[in-house]
Amino acid sequence: MSVKIVHLSKNDVALLQSINAMFSEVFDDEASYSANKPSSSYLQTLLGTSSFIALAAVDEDKVVGAIAAYELQKFERQRSEIYIYDLAVVSTHRRMGIATALIQKLKAIGAARGAYVIYVQADKGVEEQPAIELYSKLGTIEDVFHFDIAVEDDSKNV
Repeated sequence: MSVKIVHLSKNDVALLQSINAMFSEVFDDEASYSANKPSSSYLQTLLGTSSFIALAAVDEDKVVGAIAAYELQKFERQRSEIYIYDLAVVSTHRRMGIATALIQKLKAIGAARGAYVIYVQADKGVEEQPAIELYSKLGTIEDVFHFDIAVEDDSKNV
């Protein structure tokens, strides 16, 4: 096996579409990843921004793992932090160090950009245990709350 880690550029739309399909399969979430696919021009624009980071683990031209992350510029100091939004590896390639290699590549990108931390969220539950074990190996656990705030227009209710 010769998996290579690819940092996507604005010309890697097809590769990002493959990542999206892989996330849909691994997360068993077709509604989020496949039902309303973004256009190629949208993806090219996204890949051209400095705030979006996509890494693919490719084995013989097939995406077998990936990270989608966002760099957040801070206002209180001249630095940034990176949020891992999605990370997955296909079942046939797990326990081979691919997720760790993806995170190591993201750490190198973060260091080059002057980021001070990479953070990720993992839900509690048995199905998330492999992710929790991976992240515990690479970082420290923070005891935080996560809140989802809807963006719908509440002004009519005021």
